[in-house]
Amino acid sequence: MKFNRSYFIGFLVLISIEASIALFVKDGFVRHTLGDFLVVILLYCLIKSFFNIKPIVAAWLVLVVATFIELGQYFDLLGKLDLAENPVARLVLGTTFSIADLLAYLAGIVVVVIVEKTRNSHLNP
Repeated sequence: MKFNRSYFIGFLVLISIEASIALFVKDGFVRHTLGDFLVVILLYCLIKSFFNIKPIVAAWLVLVVATFIELGQYFDLLGKLDLAENPVARLVLGTTFSIADLLAYLAGIVVVVIVEKTRNSHLNP
């Protein structure tokens, strides 16, 4: 485990953007799609801030977790755990299943992988 300042700064920037979206954008593309696209990048940056694991491993881990959370929405996990009225659980786990969310997560991870491959090819010519 080794702290990576660059990834952590990316995480802080993205959490600020996500918080702004949550507070000030109530509907539309930015709230429903861009927010989901950015959240997987945010989680990727958080993981890479503290764990020196290969980018592809971190990317897969984030995509699998995001997919399971979305599937939990499909199967009403919050209701089954009696957390449907808990605002923190609703924020973290979400409430409504959407295929579009899964596609946004996938797009975010694809961007992460492309950026990492490009970055690494420039660092190791």
